[in-house]
Amino acid sequence: MLISTAHAQTAAASDPTGGFMQLLPIILMFVVLYFLMVRPQMKRAKEHKALVEALAKGDEVVTGGGIAGRITRVGEQYIGLEVAEGVEIQVQKPAVTLVLPKGSLKSL
Repeated sequence: MLISTAHAQTAAASDPTGGFMQLLPIILMFVVLYFLMVRPQMKRAKEHKALVEALAKGDEVVTGGGIAGRITRVGEQYIGLEVAEGVEIQVQKPAVTLVLPKGSLKSL
């Protein structure tokens, strides 16, 4: 009396793409993230590694802290960096961020 008769409904039409269209925006976001963030960072890391491996005695460099000097010793992990006449500091190799052209540091 109070309950109306339930009529059977047909099943909803299934998605012919199998739900792929719902995942497509997420996949596209990961592709864009890779090309805009991950790939350039990997390229920079590769270039820095090559720069660090190519350090040699006599190169004029700038460290991450902004210290400029001439390399006097090259070790396995550290380099000797002459920052003034007779003043040498020891710096980790990965701290070097830039190799200057020869003759940039004329005061040393």
